Amino acid sequence: MPPTKKLLDQVCEKIRYKNYSLSMEKTYISWIKHYIIFHGKRHPAEMGVIGMER
Repeated sequence: MPPTKKLLDQVCEKIRYKNYSLSMEKTYISWIKHYIIFHGKRHPAEMGVIGMER
């Protein structure tokens, strides 16, 4: 089984597949990096909703 690609590599690949401009790719990557840093580089599985159990 091949190793999985990193998130930003997957995003770049998808953006290029959709033929978006290079500036759009840079913008999306920048937004994603800021989001990741804002949340303390935590894995999404660790970022579940707390206190919203029903």
